[in-house]
Amino acid sequence: MAFREQRGEDEVEEGQDSGQLTGNRAMRRLQQREESRQSVAVRERRRPAPPPPRRERTGPREFSREVRSELRKVAWPGRAEVVNSTVIVLIAVVFLTALIFGYDFAFGKFVLYLYD
Repeated sequence: MAFREQRGEDEVEEGQDSGQLTGNRAMRRLQQREESRQSVAVRERRRPAPPPPRRERTGPREFSREVRSELRKVAWPGRAEVVNSTVIVLIAVVFLTALIFGYDFAFGKFVLYLYD
């Protein structure tokens, strides 16, 4: 209690322990923060941004012209690159198919062996 008097804080009433005093201070501080946040929020309210101006929709002819011009910019692969990529993909598919088939066959035989 002497420590509180030195700091100039409120005295504790009879029957009131320091835990209640701390809780009250915390509540008071929380209320002050909430009030300051609300006042700042009221001051900072702004009008919503106006919607962007509407543009005219693109017609079918203009759309197809734009698509063609964009497709001209694409770096298309040559015949050799396409054949090479196709062969690599086919080899990978055959290998993975054989691998999955092998695992399925082996696990199937193993499970049948367990239950026989």
